[in-house]
Amino acid sequence: MVEEILDLSLETIPGIATRTREKLKENSVETLLDLASASPSDIEEILGGKEGNATALILSARKLLEDSGILEGSFITAAEVLGRRQAMMRCTTGAKGLDELLQGGIETQAITEVYGDFGSGKTQLCHTLCCTCQLPPNKGGLGGSALYIDTETTFRPERIKQIADSRGMDANEILQNIIICRVLNSSHLELIIKTLGKSVEKFKARLVIVDSIISLHRAEFIGRGTLAERQQRLNTLIHRLIRQAEVYNVAVVVSNQVQTQPDVFFGDPTKPTGGNVIAHACTYRIYLKKAGQERIATIVDSPYHPYSEARFRITEKGVDDLESPRRSKEE
Repeated sequence: MVEEILDLSLETIPGIATRTREKLKENSVETLLDLASASPSDIEEILGGKEGNATALILSARKLLEDSGILEGSFITAAEVLGRRQAMMRCTTGAKGLDELLQGGIETQAITEVYGDFGSGKTQLCHTLCCTCQLPPNKGGLGGSALYIDTETTFRPERIKQIADSRGMDANEILQNIIICRVLNSSHLELIIKTLGKSVEKFKARLVIVDSIISLHRAEFIGRGTLAERQQRLNTLIHRLIRQAEVYNVAVVVSNQVQTQPDVFFGDPTKPTGGNVIAHACTYRIYLKKAGQERIATIVDSPYHPYSEARFRITEKGVDDLESPRRSKEE
């Protein structure tokens, strides 16, 4: 699928001028996918023309992708949608209980958001997935490498080595197949996501992790006066991510921070940051909580998963199942 996308260059658009192609490529719009997922205002700003011309270019790019079978048409049957989902894969989390909660693991063609308080296991889950995604599909993996976009400088290769060794994997090979991108600011993150398709193809990635999705925007956009701009930029960012996940058939996992609602006196006052923009865009939302030495994962939002929870723990193997009561008693 990826090779088909890369073959569909901007030159395939009928009647597109050479100067127009050059301007688009200078601004990181290099493929039909980049153009089809852009907004008319973005293209208008790049070309310095009218919005109608920008819209026509975007529609032309989308039609070519639909004709090639890369993107779905505007109207298709449910049977066709089911057929396309047969290409969807699942990646084990490393814990059977958590896999059962997710009905097999983390899905490709979707964004899975994990949020929770500090120490709830978000980064540990991301580290574990970097290892398990490299397993062959018949062992619950995706058979490819991982792209780790680190916005909080929390990635630790020593932890990856520990997880790989504990799971009987070749730690050196595992580390070679994890590509780290340390992001400097929100604009850098937006640029990385905008050109993510090239990196997915170059490194043969099957998993993309953004840890975390909002930390840079939350730090740079302070006060209510900047809230509208922050949310719009996050909206563009997250929708580009979901389009990349669908077209390249990769699993996208984003971690999110939380905030406390001071006006909540009963129940859990914790809620994820990012507001409705992130809530609506992510396919699945998982809430992680600490419970002593254990962790609790709760399905908060999903198109078809039941609203239930699973318990797991963090060990030298990363995300791991709980020990059975019998075994604990013997020890």
